[in-house]
Amino acid sequence: MYGVAASALALLATIGPLSVESFAFTRNSISPLDTTTTSNRLSTTTSTLSMVLDEQMENRLSGIRRSFMTLTERLGDPDVLADSNLLMSIMKDRSKSEGIVTNFDEYMGHKEELEGATELFQEAGDDPEMREMARSEMKELEQKMADLEANLKVLMLPKDPNDDRNVMIEIRAGTGGSEANIFAGDLLDVYRKYITSLGWKVSIIDSSAGDDGGFKNVVLDVKGDMVYSRFKWEAGVHRVQRVPATETQGRVHTSTATVAVMPECDELDIKVDPQDITMSTMRSGGAGGQNVNKVETAVDLLHKPTGIRIKCTQERSQLKNKDLAMKMLMAKLYEIEVVQREADEREKRGAQIGTGGRSEKIRTYNWKDSRCSDHRLGQNFPLAQFLSADIGPIQDAMIARDQEESLRLMTEEQMK
Repeated sequence: MYGVAASALALLATIGPLSVESFAFTRNSISPLDTTTTSNRLSTTTSTLSMVLDEQMENRLSGIRRSFMTLTERLGDPDVLADSNLLMSIMKDRSKSEGIVTNFDEYMGHKEELEGATELFQEAGDDPEMREMARSEMKELEQKMADLEANLKVLMLPKDPNDDRNVMIEIRAGTGGSEANIFAGDLLDVYRKYITSLGWKVSIIDSSAGDDGGFKNVVLDVKGDMVYSRFKWEAGVHRVQRVPATETQGRVHTSTATVAVMPECDELDIKVDPQDITMSTMRSGGAGGQNVNKVETAVDLLHKPTGIRIKCTQERSQLKNKDLAMKMLMAKLYEIEVVQREADEREKRGAQIGTGGRSEKIRTYNWKDSRCSDHRLGQNFPLAQFLSADIGPIQDAMIARDQEESLRLMTEEQMK
């Protein structure tokens, strides 16, 4: 019985390190994903759930639990407490498997209770009241175990290696002239409110203001907990349909803005040949005192193989602008690699969740109907919800959809 889920779990036992954890949105923090929604939705795509984990998977989970307990014990080691970097590393590793261990402990507790209830049922003999009580308890425990097994399946899915990285977010006005610039500014406002609500840090590291307001282009540096795991779902083309403030005839205009989400990287992730770069300097101009107006502090950097060009004027020294330009270049190059790798993987899997590429139209914001439509989900959300920066539920829906797709494909592969 319940063979599909058992097959999926058996396959998971053969996939790399499994001490991983998914995350979900809460208004003021990032917390382990409440997998109830995903588990309930998953039940519509799989016929039934196994009531008992197979021995191989149970042993695998026991191994994860032992590793978790070892890490927990190390947190009390004076040598660890004296090394802040080591302490943070152990806490981070421990947090990745905490959700798995919590669900597994609860599962094993229910398993022991089920064995007791089954024994009671067998010993009840001809006592109908005792048998009914035992039968009811068995049914309740079996359902709890099935729910926990579904949770474990989600928690043990392979993790995106970039999920725990900080990001750079580039918002670029697209078609629509001044209205596109204004819309890019609106997206910036929403994202900054959302980032602040999570307790993350955000700073503008590059920008080009629009003539009538908004931005032609703006780049944000975002630091926090699992930033990429949330913002990767914002990458793509955002389309707005509304009457611009400058429109005298009341006609609805359609404008776009493109959002690129680039995981933070370093020299270990991307190798940049200095011979592939040409750099020139210039005066920044504008506010900042005599230094930026008389000294060539601005940097114009060109990566010849890709044609990527970055101009940095934010900092008041040439050295800082050069470092910032290189950081932005590496992030853009790494994004190219990530997008290509994900595209290859999705083509191989035949997944339809969306490419995450810059050219993919992901949402339309319709002012007339007060509607925010996510085209990947085929679902509408209140426009006011998005404008108030309550975008966590939209991202949660994308995460749940992606998890369901991964589980479905994994089960199909196992059944071939």
